[in-house]
Amino acid sequence: MSQPVQPPNQPQQPFDGQPVDGNPYAGGPGQGAPAGNPYGQQPPAPTGNPFAGQQPGQGAPFGGGAPFTPAPPARNNVLLGVAVALGAAIVAGILYGVIAGSIEREVGYAAVGVGFLVGFAASKVGGSNPAVIAASAVFSIGAVYVGQLIGISMILADVAQIPFSEVVGDHFDAVTKAWSQEADFMTYLFLGLGAVAAVGGAKKAG
Repeated sequence: MSQPVQPPNQPQQPFDGQPVDGNPYAGGPGQGAPAGNPYGQQPPAPTGNPFAGQQPGQGAPFGGGAPFTPAPPARNNVLLGVAVALGAAIVAGILYGVIAGSIEREVGYAAVGVGFLVGFAASKVGGSNPAVIAASAVFSIGAVYVGQLIGISMILADVAQIPFSEVVGDHFDAVTKAWSQEADFMTYLFLGLGAVAAVGGAKKAG
């Protein structure tokens, strides 16, 4: 009885498990992938923060750069600051005059309050510009002076039993004359306190 004939040149599998030449995938377990294998020994995929590899100081991803921080609003409108100083001086001067006329005397704290209010309001709008501060000081002196005249007018109106508007409108020269006669060291001191307080209020606001 005849035996089957083996085909010629049949490849033989080695017994030691080593890869056959030309087979890049025949490596045993635990062995590194041979050169040329694109899937061998790949680094593990990063987990967590995808931008953790960036160095400090690098820009944001996609070329955005650092987040934009809006600039603070500018407070350097000199003309508006001077206008606010004038308006505040008019209002504060009237209030000061009403207080002085009601109690028939001047109050140093009230003069300081006039100056502080004028300087603070002006600097809040116009910034710490020297022109704004100087205007606040000048207007504060004028406010205290007007307040003194209003106080004298109220006192004269009460004494003469005539309306306040008549004293101011028809006898304003008598009011200024009375101010000149009654002015003393304290009168001028209150004017100076108004100017100093205006500078302090401007610095406080700035």
